[in-house]
Amino acid sequence: MPDYGHEILFGTFLTPSAQDPDHVVALAELTEAAGLDLTTFQDHPYNADYLDTWTLLSWVAARTERLRISGNVLSLPLRPPAVLARAAASLDRLSHGRFELGLGAGAFWDGVEGMGARRLTAGQGVEALREAIDVLRGVWDDAAPGPLRHDGKYYPIPGMQRGPAPAHDIDIWLGAYQPKMLALTGQKANGWLPTLEYLRSPDRVTANRLIDEAAVAAGRDPRQIRRLLNLFTVDVSSRSRGFLQGPPEQWVEQLLPLVVEEGFSTFLIGRDDPRLIQTFGQEIAPALREAVARERAANVPDASRPGALAARSARGPGLDRETLPASLAARAVQPGDREYEGVRHTYSWKGAPALVIRPETAAEVAEAVSYARTQDVPLSVRSGGHGISGRSTNDGGIIIDMSRMNSVEVLDRASRRIRLEPGARWGQVAQALAPYGLAMSSGDYGDVGVGGLATTAGVGYLVRKHGLTIDHVVAAEIVTADGRLLRVDDEHHPDLFWAIRGAGGNFGVVTALELEAYEVDRVVFAQLVVDATDAAQLLRRWGQLVEDAPRELTSFLSLFPGRRGNPPMAQVTLVYAGDDVEAAQSALSPFLEIGPILDQQAQLAPYPAIVAPPGNQHRGQGLRDTRSGLAHHITPEAADLMANMINSGDVMIMQFRSVGAAVNDVARDATAYPHRDQNFSVLAATVEDRRRQLDKLWAELYPHLDGLYLSFESDTDPARLLDAWPEPTLSRLRAIKATYDPDNVFNRNFPIPPAG
Repeated sequence: MPDYGHEILFGTFLTPSAQDPDHVVALAELTEAAGLDLTTFQDHPYNADYLDTWTLLSWVAARTERLRISGNVLSLPLRPPAVLARAAASLDRLSHGRFELGLGAGAFWDGVEGMGARRLTAGQGVEALREAIDVLRGVWDDAAPGPLRHDGKYYPIPGMQRGPAPAHDIDIWLGAYQPKMLALTGQKANGWLPTLEYLRSPDRVTANRLIDEAAVAAGRDPRQIRRLLNLFTVDVSSRSRGFLQGPPEQWVEQLLPLVVEEGFSTFLIGRDDPRLIQTFGQEIAPALREAVARERAANVPDASRPGALAARSARGPGLDRETLPASLAARAVQPGDREYEGVRHTYSWKGAPALVIRPETAAEVAEAVSYARTQDVPLSVRSGGHGISGRSTNDGGIIIDMSRMNSVEVLDRASRRIRLEPGARWGQVAQALAPYGLAMSSGDYGDVGVGGLATTAGVGYLVRKHGLTIDHVVAAEIVTADGRLLRVDDEHHPDLFWAIRGAGGNFGVVTALELEAYEVDRVVFAQLVVDATDAAQLLRRWGQLVEDAPRELTSFLSLFPGRRGNPPMAQVTLVYAGDDVEAAQSALSPFLEIGPILDQQAQLAPYPAIVAPPGNQHRGQGLRDTRSGLAHHITPEAADLMANMINSGDVMIMQFRSVGAAVNDVARDATAYPHRDQNFSVLAATVEDRRRQLDKLWAELYPHLDGLYLSFESDTDPARLLDAWPEPTLSRLRAIKATYDPDNVFNRNFPIPPAG
């Protein structure tokens, strides 16, 4: 088996003896002092001679500073996953991201059954564990819409609140030996955690192969799965007495093949011996790390590059890693790297890129673009990675990830001029501008990145008062397809400056934006939950109230289908751009008549509080199939069709955002966003297996729409180009494309064909 390229980790597997609890805690503290990475404890709640493992994990986390902790492995039958998920996330937050979840399907069934849990067969245990993993990740995904519901045989969840999310993306390691468990490891887990002495049939090599085959069949890269190994029959002595029973140099010699030939990358010693723990951490671990680094470097075609990037195959299909500039190699992540899981997906879409480059300067962006042009693979550019449209990740290609270019500066308070880099999140922008009394209308979700929104349009909570984000851009810096870094504004490359405000993803990689912010301190923020049984009437009333409202008021409405006998529900968000409470109350009060109000709240709040960045993990957890349109009005005919969509059960959510007012004060040809007559943005989203039904329902609504909002549309059918950019805008964009990107390098974001 290959070396999967993971960072090499070392730790202990300690006995949680209740007879001498101070001793086991001292051994955990020694594990950290010896320089080891993690400590783990077996979990047998039915054994009265052992401390409760969860309590011990919490105590050790509080007594240490950097040590990772885990059960080895936790007994799932006695730790229901819904509660375990909350406990795990809580401990991970309290320990600042140091908890990992070792999990087992169950053993010692007499003891388990004696404590009141159900006895399961081996096959039932595997299926129960499969369900549990889904429940765990569903609870941790606190940004997913609605409560968590799981129609499971072993762990049914009728409806529970999600969250809290853990401090980091907790790994789930499975203790697995038999083929079904090994297959589950490949399909769903982050790690395999067996004990060396128990690996008989299948043996280590066969077991690893079964995991890899299951991973590939599930569409995963086997390198996503860390291979850990418990070691019990071990000792350090002056002369060899058997496998891992001898001097430190013998340990290194015998462990090295397990890393470079079989792919194991984490070793846990299962002896409560202080001398052994010290030797393992201070002598064996550093020596083995050096040996592994030498082996990996020996396979690197260009020894100047980091081992994690080049130690594996230098050439994949269509991608030549040997020509990656050395200055970018240290910024690059590829499958098998520890950081890969954190950069491969966006919030909404799953991806499997071959290479993710994270530049830190505009010069490095230019190098990345030049390198990508030489490769025969897709190229995506990512700012924040919310990515509803799906264009900021890909399969098998290159991603230029701008997340490290994330500065926010106030250049001149008097003129309200600010400078933003594309990797900043809008929630962070709001926080940085607040001390100056400034703000920028910036979507409705603090995790959204600056680059995508500020080059597409920018519909936010202040949009009817202050207009689109692009309407406040006064200059930009952009790397074009030929590797040039250009500053564009009304006087420098004015054609390109016009184009990037509404179609920016087609013309290069924006590395900085200058905008004129506006004076905003506090706003009035209100939310209503409304019974949407009569969804058509609700939408008509809401639409008319929005059009009649003062422009200080912006409103968004989310519509959810009925579930489990409950009627459809609507969540209405109302933001009054100012702190005049009396005027706000006058503007908000009519909305209390739009339908049966189930819940309501209103408050005077600083603008950053309503777009706070949640810091969610990006695992492709969103709804992939979305359709976007713009509407002049919510007419009775359109409202009936929209109600039919949400009542069909085939649409998971519909969202309506008010525009109009200040948006429509701007001339149609002032920017590449020409939609200056409409009053509403409409989005519908569903799961992949209901895409056809969504398309059918959307086709019925389509004649009532005029245009689309680019960032919310996942269908890139060329026929929809004229929806995004009706003439003469499209012809003007094609001519500019021919000047700055004639080879169509930037062809992922609703690709505009160059003229001619």
